[in-house]
Amino acid sequence: MKTIYTLLLTLFSLIAVQAQVDRTIMPKPGPAPEINLGEPQSFSLNNGLKVLVVENHKLPRVSIQLSIDNPPILEGDKAGVASLTGSLLGQGSKNITKEAFNEEIDFLGARLYFSSQRAYAQSLSKYFPRMMELMADAAINPNFTQVEFDKEKDKLITGLKSEEKVVSAISSRVQKALAYGKNHPYGEFTTEETINNVTLSDVEEYYREYFVPANAYLIVIGDVNFEEVKTLTDTYFTSWTKAVPPSFSYSQPKNVPNTQINLVDMPNAVQSEITVQNIVNLKMKDGDFIAALLANQILGGGSDSRLNLNLRENKGYTYGAYSSLGNDKYGPSRFAASVEVRNTVTDSAVVEILKELELIITQPVTEDELKTTKALYAGSFIMALEEPETIARYALNIETEDLPKDFYKTFLERLDKVSKEEVEAAAKKYFNVNNARVIVVGKGSEITANLEKVNFNGKKLPVLSYSKTADRIETPDYKASIPDGVSAQSIIEKYIEAIGGKDKLESVNTLAMTAAAEMQGMKLDLEMKKTSSYQIMQDVKMMGNSVSKQVLNGNQGYMVIQGQRKDFAEEEIVIFKGESAPFPELQFLKAKSISLEGTEMVGDKNTYKVKIYGKKTAFYDVETGLKLQEISVTEIQGQQIVSTSNFENYKEVSGILFPFKLIQTVGPQTFEFNVSEIKVNDGVSPSDFK
Repeated sequence: MKTIYTLLLTLFSLIAVQAQVDRTIMPKPGPAPEINLGEPQSFSLNNGLKVLVVENHKLPRVSIQLSIDNPPILEGDKAGVASLTGSLLGQGSKNITKEAFNEEIDFLGARLYFSSQRAYAQSLSKYFPRMMELMADAAINPNFTQVEFDKEKDKLITGLKSEEKVVSAISSRVQKALAYGKNHPYGEFTTEETINNVTLSDVEEYYREYFVPANAYLIVIGDVNFEEVKTLTDTYFTSWTKAVPPSFSYSQPKNVPNTQINLVDMPNAVQSEITVQNIVNLKMKDGDFIAALLANQILGGGSDSRLNLNLRENKGYTYGAYSSLGNDKYGPSRFAASVEVRNTVTDSAVVEILKELELIITQPVTEDELKTTKALYAGSFIMALEEPETIARYALNIETEDLPKDFYKTFLERLDKVSKEEVEAAAKKYFNVNNARVIVVGKGSEITANLEKVNFNGKKLPVLSYSKTADRIETPDYKASIPDGVSAQSIIEKYIEAIGGKDKLESVNTLAMTAAAEMQGMKLDLEMKKTSSYQIMQDVKMMGNSVSKQVLNGNQGYMVIQGQRKDFAEEEIVIFKGESAPFPELQFLKAKSISLEGTEMVGDKNTYKVKIYGKKTAFYDVETGLKLQEISVTEIQGQQIVSTSNFENYKEVSGILFPFKLIQTVGPQTFEFNVSEIKVNDGVSPSDFK
């Protein structure tokens, strides 16, 4: 009975306490949680390498990070040498072949990566001694060979060529080049020409000068013992040659005198990429560093930011609008707000970004914005502590950024104390609406006219045109008048005459073509055969094996992809019929569904733009009449697929001009096929279309 009485008394006491809590009032936040970061133990070798060790025995794993904290390196007319050096590092060593090296890494279930200034390894702790040995061997005794150098060089060139049609890649290049200047390490960029200037000896020289221990840090985190790390480091890294890397001095980049629009024409662009940027001087050790992070987060750091809520949620211009704020102990960095939008709203999006920049500079942030943003940063900060890479980065930052030892331990406490006034001051200091570059990369023929009308705060913004290599150029005349008598039919007739004449083309019953391209260092072989009877066979092979094959034989056809066959649907048969004719332009002469859309630049050539059947656009050189480009839009299973084909290097075969370079772009992928042979009325048999 007494037990029941005690239980009831306890229950009534709990109810009474709960009744006294006013649930209409939000509880006050507790103090910022204490951050317990592993305190690194450290030591240094005589060659300058500094080692930081954080013991963490929760899990049987270890991570090793080697970072070389060199000042920015200018590569000049050999831009690409750093990338090539990084790609050759970690491919075995002078003591172990590439194949044996990679096989052992896989066998251990480990990871090991290199770049020109960094290496990273991760493994189970029982394999830690061997991973230290492998990393040190690959770093100190690299196996630079001409064969591997040539492979990596070809890969790099192939990657560059594929980027030439990618709007985001061109935008990133131009942004940096205009912000810093092309003679600054952050503004220079790699080209095919600069890569071809690089030799194996240049890579070896770059490695000797910059991959040195003077500014190097080795961070070991995980289930390790400090004394063991010290012993292994002494054993494997002491032989690393002591050297001091050379340093450079550069002119300091500056903001433009007045806000301006810098336009880069990308005729193949289906959207415009807009970036509003300005130069900033921000370092992690600055007193307003956290306030600046909060200001950027409120403006464009996430899905709930002002930019995203405006341009995505309110206006419906884009899938996402974001901003970033850089920091750099070596000098200026950038603030940038970026968005991808439809061509028709490019000018409006520019104005909205500038408006949001002005608002955060001139009007206070709200209490809710500040509170939400602080909570977001606190949450992401705490979650990131679960990753060994985070601990390594924090330990390295404290060493290299001249930060107080308790910088991260007190981060949440300092975050919580940041006031609205401090955030507003940071926004005024680091965001710029009066001296900003508005970089727009998009289809000039569709967006230039409206951009030239952009007016902000009563001022018309000047529009300056730049090339894809960030050189100032004259704005193309997209409204060039079409001469009297020029029509879609006359343009097609001129093309037919330019490549050989109607009679010559009509005498062709079959065509056979072979070509080759490269994709990530691997060779692709293309074989294509066509007839005038709605027959086409196209086969792409890699290492002798077919990876993609399409065959049309009259009213039926199929495709085979990686050994899986699928018969063509009716819509696909229609598409391939249109592609099967040796010279489709002969059919266009009789067609009514072609129209002249105007003129447009393709590269540095002025072309006539001809719409064909409403789904394909062809571009013919105004001067020569030759076809330079085709853009096709096809819909398969409810999805629109845009492909761009460029035709270059025309050569004569049997009295007819054919392009011997075919550059095909589908989505982010670009393939440059070089034709090795074309046969006219030869090399085709009925069995090719079985």
